[in-house]
Amino acid sequence: MTNNNIDKNEKNKNKKNAKVGEKFSPTLLHFIRRKWFDIWRGNPPGPVLLLFGLFVALIMSIPIIYVVWRSMFAGVDRWMRLLDERIPQLLWNTFSLTAAVTVCAVIIGVSLAWLVVRTDVPGRKLWQWLLALPLVIPPYVGAVTYIIIFGPSGWARDFWRDTPWLVNVFGDYPINIYTFWGVFFVLTMFTYPYVFLIASASLRKMNRNYEEVARSQGMTTLQVFWKVNLPFLRPAIGAGAILISLYVLSDFGAIAMLRYVTFTAAIYFQRAGFDTASATVLSLVLILLTVVILWIEARTRKKNKYYQTTNTYKKPDILPLGKWKPLILFYVIIVFFLSVVLPILVLVYWSIIGIGMGALDERFFGFAWNSLKVSGFAALLCMILAMPIIYLKSRYPSIISSAIDRLSYAGYALPGVIVALGFVFIFNNHIPMLYNTFYMVALAFVVRFLPQAMQAGEASLSLVSPRIDEAARSLGYPPWKVMIKVIIPSILPGVLAGGALVFVSSIKELPATLMLRPPGFDTLAVRIYFEASEAFYHLAAPPALLIILVSCIPLRYLLKKY
Repeated sequence: MTNNNIDKNEKNKNKKNAKVGEKFSPTLLHFIRRKWFDIWRGNPPGPVLLLFGLFVALIMSIPIIYVVWRSMFAGVDRWMRLLDERIPQLLWNTFSLTAAVTVCAVIIGVSLAWLVVRTDVPGRKLWQWLLALPLVIPPYVGAVTYIIIFGPSGWARDFWRDTPWLVNVFGDYPINIYTFWGVFFVLTMFTYPYVFLIASASLRKMNRNYEEVARSQGMTTLQVFWKVNLPFLRPAIGAGAILISLYVLSDFGAIAMLRYVTFTAAIYFQRAGFDTASATVLSLVLILLTVVILWIEARTRKKNKYYQTTNTYKKPDILPLGKWKPLILFYVIIVFFLSVVLPILVLVYWSIIGIGMGALDERFFGFAWNSLKVSGFAALLCMILAMPIIYLKSRYPSIISSAIDRLSYAGYALPGVIVALGFVFIFNNHIPMLYNTFYMVALAFVVRFLPQAMQAGEASLSLVSPRIDEAARSLGYPPWKVMIKVIIPSILPGVLAGGALVFVSSIKELPATLMLRPPGFDTLAVRIYFEASEAFYHLAAPPALLIILVSCIPLRYLLKKY
C-alpha cells in the first residue's frame, strides 16, 4: 500500500471520528446539563454562589478529615495500647458524667419551666428570665467560684475549721470538690437553662383543650402532667438534652479546673505532650461518641412525634400551688442562688480585691483587647460565610446544598480541642504563613460557631418571600448579586443577632484558644484558666466578671426566641 493510500485512509478515519464526536458531544452535554438541572430542580444557583458554599463546607470539614486521616496511620501498637489502658476508663468517665449531668439538668430544667410557666409561684414573670441567667456564666468560671468556696483552702473549709463543734461532731472537712460529684454539680448548675428555655416555650404554646379532656376523665394534676404535658414536651426535652450532652462531651475548662479526666482533657494533654497520634486516636473515638448520641436523638425524635391537631386554641391555665407555694418558692430560690447569686458574689468580692491590688492594669486591657479583636473578627467572618450557605439551602434546595449545610454544622458538634488539633496540622504543614497568628484562632471559632450565625440568619430569611428573588432575577441580577443587594438588607437584624451570638461564644471559648493562640496572645478566657490554676483569684475574677457582663448581650435575643 502506497503512502498516499495510507494518508487517505487516516483522513477518512479522522472524518468518521469527527462525525461521531459531533453526534456524541451534544448528546453528552445535553445529558450532563439535564442532570445538573435535575439536581437543582431546574433552578441552579450560579457558579459564584456554589463555589463559595463549597469553599465554606471544605473549611468546616477540616477537623474531621484530619482526625480520620491521622488516626488511620497511628499504628496498631498505639491503638492496642490505648484500647487496653486509656480508652475504657475514658469511656466510663465521659459517659457517666454526660448521662448524669443530662438527666439531672433535664429534671431541673423541666420542673422549673413547668413551675414558672404553669403555676402561680410568686414572681413567675421575673423568674422566667432570671432562671436563664446561668447561660451567661461559662462553666469554667463557675468551677473557679466553687473551688474558692468549697476547695481545700476555700471559705467553707475555713469556716469548718474555725467552728469547733462541727469538727467535734463530724470530724475533718468532708467536701472534696475535685471529684466526679464536684464536676457533676458544676456542669448541672450551668447547663439546665438549655432545657429550661426550650421547655418554657413549649409549655406556653401548649393547648388547654387536651388538659380539660384529661380532667374530665377524672385525672389529677400530676396524672395530667405525666400523660398529657410530658408527651408534648418530649421534643423540647430531646432538643435540650442533646445540647447538654454535646456540651458535656466537649467541655474542657470546668473538667480541667476540677481535675477530672474525660476525652477532651486527655486529648488536650496528649497534644501538650506532643503525642499527636494518640490525640487523634482519642479524638476519633470522641467523634464516634458524638455521632452515636446524635443518632440516638434522631431515632428517638422519629419515634416520639406528638401533634396538637385541634383547630381551637386555648391558653393554658395557671394552676394554684396552695400550701405547696412556700416549698416551691424555696426550691426556685435555691437553684437560682446556687447557679447565679453565689458565683456572682464570689466574683464581685475577688474583683474588688483585685482592683484594689491593681489588677486592672495594662496587661488586663491587653487581654480584653485580644478577646474583643479575635471574637469580633470571628463574628464578622461568620456573618459573611453564613449567608451563602443559608441562601443556597433556602432558595436552591438540592443534595449538594443539603450536604454543604450538614458539613457546616460539623464543627458545632465537635469539641474545641478536636477543631484545634485539625487546624494545627493543616496550618503548620500547608498554610505556614497563618500559623501562630490570631487569624487561625478566629477561623477555629468560625468552624465552632458558624451554625449559630446560620440559625439566626435562616430564621430571618424564612420571612422573606422568594418572589422578591424572582423579581430581582428578572432584572438580570445573578444569584450572588441578588443575595448581596436584595436579601442581606432585608434580613440584616437576624444576621447581626447571629453575629452577636458568635461573638459571645467566641469570647468564652477556652480549649481552642489555649491550643492555637500565638505566643504572647492571651485572651480573657486563657488568663482566667491560668490565674485560677495558680490560685491567683484576685487576677482571675475581673476578667471572669467582664466575660459574664459581655455575655448578657445575646440573652435578650435568646429570651425573645424562646
